[in-house]
Amino acid sequence: MPRRGSCSSTGVDRNAIERDRRLNTKELFSRLAFLLPSLAAKRSATEMLDQAITHVRQLGERVEMLKQKKQLLQGTSSNNQDRTRGIGDHMMDGSCSTVLTVRDVGSMLEVCVKSVSNNTFTLNQVIQVLVEEAAQVVAVSYSSVGGMIFYTIIAQAVSPRIGIETSTVHERLKELIF
Repeated sequence: MPRRGSCSSTGVDRNAIERDRRLNTKELFSRLAFLLPSLAAKRSATEMLDQAITHVRQLGERVEMLKQKKQLLQGTSSNNQDRTRGIGDHMMDGSCSTVLTVRDVGSMLEVCVKSVSNNTFTLNQVIQVLVEEAAQVVAVSYSSVGGMIFYTIIAQAVSPRIGIETSTVHERLKELIF
């Protein structure tokens, strides 16, 4: 009989531990759901984990894109394992005139141009080159600071199977801009 009593007490302990574990897991999933951008009101745990993984990857890509943009705005160009093709600053009387960076960001293409305000090309011409290379423009950002103009164009391939040839886009834009 004493053995049986100890078993039931162990069973109660196990049940309490399991209940606490489930409550803790539920609390952690609630926190995770709060941190994720909501798409649906009610999601299963696996859907929530899948969304969290996707969201973290997207945030990582965004951080990398913003780092590149920061470097471009600061006038430096880094070579990201030959996935970034950049033209260094062209010096005119000690001031930089134009910087072009074309980056392949997964299924997207990012074109960043830093130029003086009296440039010889227009944003429309840059977009036309992208369209001719089978790219669909998704987003365009434009800002003017002092005498400098900053363009950031995000494009995706019209046909994902074909993709966009980054080097061809880079060469055509280089011909246009320089």
